[in-house]
This record gives sequence, structure tokens and C-alpha cells, in this order.
Amino acid sequence: MKHLFQVGDTKVYRKTVTAADFARFDDGLVHAVCSTFSLAQAAEWAGRLFVLEMKEEDEEGIGTFLTINHKSPAFEGEEMEINATLKEVNGNNVICTFEARVGDRVVADGETGQKILKKDKLARVLAPR
Repeated sequence: MKHLFQVGDTKVYRKTVTAADFARFDDGLVHAVCSTFSLAQAAEWAGRLFVLEMKEEDEEGIGTFLTINHKSPAFEGEEMEINATLKEVNGNNVICTFEARVGDRVVADGETGQKILKKDKLARVLAPR
């Protein structure tokens, strides 16, 4: 694992909200705005931008936790900007805070955790039993 970043460094991911991001369950459409699930996926990706540069060729990242506070809607066609800020690197654990915005409006904030592991170890851990 490469240590390329300092606490406080940021990465930005931009995502345009589409109908695929809407909240849907087995019983149908819940509402036509960006779902908490879709926000969570975008938040994890924003934090993963650090991991992509930190991991070695024989390593991969895996999510360990996610905290999300969904504060306001993001509507179809709006561009969300998700800013991930490196909070901590503890061994092979990479912790980021994030904030998702549409313009000046905060859509969500929270924290993500990822762990960088050797690919062979990860394959063993994730192998069906």
C-alpha cells in the first residue's frame, strides 16, 4: 500500500442523477429523487478514488462501513458533487468523510471506510464455503 496522501486531502466525484438512481423496491417506485442507496454508492466511489491510487497491483480495496445522513433531495438531471476528505489512514484502513452537494444545497454527508488487502487474501475471505 502506497502512502501518497495526507489527512485533509480531497477527491471529487461528480454524478448526474438519472432515473436509475430513484428509490425503488419490489413494490415499485418510492419517489423520483436520488435514493439513499444511490447516494451511498456514490459516496463509496468518492472514497475509493483514494484507494485506487494507494493500492498496489496485487491489492484491492473492500468497503468496511458507511454512515450516511440524507439531508435533501437530488432531482433527475441535477449534478451532484461528492467531496471525499481523507480523515485517517490506520494501517490498511482508509477512512473518509464525504459531503454530497447540488450547488449550494447539501444532499448528504457521512463517512466511509475501506480496507486495502492483498488480492489473494481477499479471494480467500470472499470464497464461498
